[in-house]
Amino acid sequence: MKIQKKKKDRVSKAEWLEKALDILKEDGLEEIKIDRLAKELEVSRSGFYWHFENRQALLRAMLQYWEEEFTAVVTTNSNLLKSNPKDRVYETMKMILESNLTRMELAMRVSAEKDPLAMEILDRVYQKRLEFIRSTFAELGFEGDDLEMRTHLFVCYHTWEGVTFQNIPKSKRASWIKIQLELLCSPTESHTV
Repeated sequence: MKIQKKKKDRVSKAEWLEKALDILKEDGLEEIKIDRLAKELEVSRSGFYWHFENRQALLRAMLQYWEEEFTAVVTTNSNLLKSNPKDRVYETMKMILESNLTRMELAMRVSAEKDPLAMEILDRVYQKRLEFIRSTFAELGFEGDDLEMRTHLFVCYHTWEGVTFQNIPKSKRASWIKIQLELLCSPTESHTV
């Protein structure tokens, strides 16, 4: 006799969004389907409509959720904003690594190539990241090309490190944070080319 699982009564909006993000990461935008989400969450399809008008509303909400939970969680963090700039750089690096805040980068980039709204939000997220870290490095006294190089280096590396270097254990990457901090926050000698 096969035991049938009882469906849950309801799941939160965040659970729908997290499951949709999981599917996006594993299988791509085309595979985010209401029936699949309901099945994987073990709820009825009608529960979806409690939180979202339709699939398009879910996709918009996913992008906003990604923006809030994977970027604004850092860029609007009051404790970080109150800290001295060097500590802010260090704590930002730790938050990104420990919370795996870049785990959706590749999926979001691929989705943005297919969807103008996704591209608009992706661009906005990258601008927020750049502004946040640029202002931090500016507080450390960097300016001009030195400021821009550090800003872009930080954002590029910490956005794509986990995707690019999946074979490097998280513990090893964590041990490099203090070295990265010194490289990024130490003044460089002026070079003439």
